[in-house]
Order: sequence, then structure tokens, then C-alpha cells
Amino acid sequence: MAPNVAQVVKHNRTLLYRHISTRLALAVVLFAVPFVAHLLGYDGALPAFCIPAALFVLIFLVLRLRHGSRLGVCEKVLHTYPLEYRTRVSKKGSEWKYLGDVHTVRLSVRGQHGAPSLRAVNASTVRRWPKAAEEGGAWFAGDQAFGGVLIVPGSNDMLFVQPADWKKYEQERAQADPQRRALAEQAGISRLLEKEPRILVGG
Repeated sequence: MAPNVAQVVKHNRTLLYRHISTRLALAVVLFAVPFVAHLLGYDGALPAFCIPAALFVLIFLVLRLRHGSRLGVCEKVLHTYPLEYRTRVSKKGSEWKYLGDVHTVRLSVRGQHGAPSLRAVNASTVRRWPKAAEEGGAWFAGDQAFGGVLIVPGSNDMLFVQPADWKKYEQERAQADPQRRALAEQAGISRLLEKEPRILVGG
């Protein structure tokens, strides 16, 4: 039975808002520490380090939301493409990135081969891989040459996916029929969306 799309989106939006509110609360507390310490008569240097830490939390949050949150695109994909069940979900590896944990996966139906490697990022910015996907398959909506959405049954976990090697499928996208390209445009996946931000550390 296909998952309830509205329920899945609501679940992931709740997780995203919880993530944002937690980080904002942490930043407020860190900003307040030096002022509270001063009111209590503590003039040591340690509380002053809380301000740079608070700024780091806010900058990190903005980067993740700008580059890593694809909840809106996932909604468009789910309203454009039907959900199809993939009996095999193989995770080939994971990398820690600023925008979230990036997983390399392959989605296929048992007995079929040649599925492309996809780059998967949790839509709610949660840093974890839903292991249930490998145990019982998952639902996919989209076009694997352009990207799409992966939903894990039972957990409401949702991942945004696009080809791991975007250029490899450039010819297939260019030669796709007009209807296929129009659907990708409508869903917002006709171009590469997930890009790791360049952050320079140090001098």
C-alpha cells in the first residue's frame, strides 16, 4: 500500500521545523551567556567565546537550509509523479557533508539490473540513513535521470535523490521526449539542485 503523501510531507516538515527551532534556541542561549555572566559579576574571557559559537550555529543553519533542504521540491515531485515501489534499495556509501549526510544508493526491482547510482539527502535535514529501506524496499517518485523522492514505508522518512554522476545522464536528459522533460521541469528537477557549499576555513 502506497504511503499517504500528505502525512509524509507533514512528518518531514515537523522534523525540519524542530531542527530549526532547536538551533535557534541554542544560538539565543549562546548569545545570552556573556551578558548573564556580566550581570553575575563574572568577567572572565570564557563567556565571550559563546558569541562566535552562536554565529557559527546560525551560519551553519543558514547553509544547510539554503543548500540542503529540498522539502519544497519533494512536494512538487510527489504531486507530479506517481509513486512506484522499488523492491531493492542498496546503499553503497555515505559521506558527512555540510548540507547533511549524503548517501549513494541504487533503486531497482528484483531481477532488473543497470539502475543508476543516486545521491540521496534526507529532506528534513536529519542526519541518518533509514535502514528499513534496505530491509523491505521503498517507494520512488520521479525520473532517475533527473531525480526524485524516496519514501521509506512505515517510517515516513523521505529523501531527495538525483543522479550521483549528473553529467553521465546529460545525453539521456537532452534526448528525452518533450513530455518527460516537461514533467521534470514541473517537478523542479530538470537541473542539479544539491551542491555542497564552498566554505573556506582558516587563512
